[in-house]
Order: sequence, then C-alpha cells, then structure tokens
Amino acid sequence: MGQQQLLLIVLGVIVVGIAIFVGINLFQANAAEAKRNNVINELVNLAAHAQQYYQKPAALGGGNRTFIGWYIPHELRTTANGSYKILNRAAQEITLIGTGNEVVTGTDSVKVQLVVSPTEYLAQVIN
Repeated sequence: MGQQQLLLIVLGVIVVGIAIFVGINLFQANAAEAKRNNVINELVNLAAHAQQYYQKPAALGGGNRTFIGWYIPHELRTTANGSYKILNRAAQEITLIGTGNEVVTGTDSVKVQLVVSPTEYLAQVIN
C-alpha cells in the first residue's frame, strides 16, 4: 500500500473513533434528561395524589384542607424510574423529592424536588 492509502485509513479510523465518542456522550446526556423527565412526571402524579387528599373531607378519608396525614403510597415509593420520599410536610405545603436511578456524573443520580401547595406545585431540578 502506498503512503496516501495508509494516511486515508488512519484518518478514517480517527474520524470513526471521534464519531463513536460523540455518539456515546449524546446518548448518555439524552438518557439522563429522559430519566429526569420521568422523575418529574412521577412527582407530578404524587402531587396530584397529595392535592386530592388535601381537598377531600376527613369523612371520606382525606385531609380536610391539610397535607398532614398524607403519605406516598407504598407501591409508588420506588418505581422503575427512581425512589420518592417526603422531605418536609406542613399543613399547607408538602415537599417531595425524587431520586432517579440514572447516574449523571460519578455517583450523582438524577434528583428533583417538588414543592406542593393546595393549588399548584413547583419543580426544582437538583441534579
């Protein structure tokens, strides 16, 4: 083989290596973002459960205008996307935190906090 052919082969191998590296990084970034969105969706579902409990009268098994007494249902504490727990609970506000099982950097997992009030909720991405 001539020098030019060897140079083209080496150049081709380098280009393919760079393309594979970029593709893997894009896939990992997309996987973390998808997992973060799934954790947010499940937290919003839990927020709806909490708001429903807040609005229900005590006679029907609700909180009678308070979040005190609401808990995350056992089957929703850990899902395929992550685990969820109550960080703070007050009569008019409850803070939920979701930790995904997708590792973002090193040992840091996807983590989202959701503050739930009687009529709205606010999501904050921690990691």
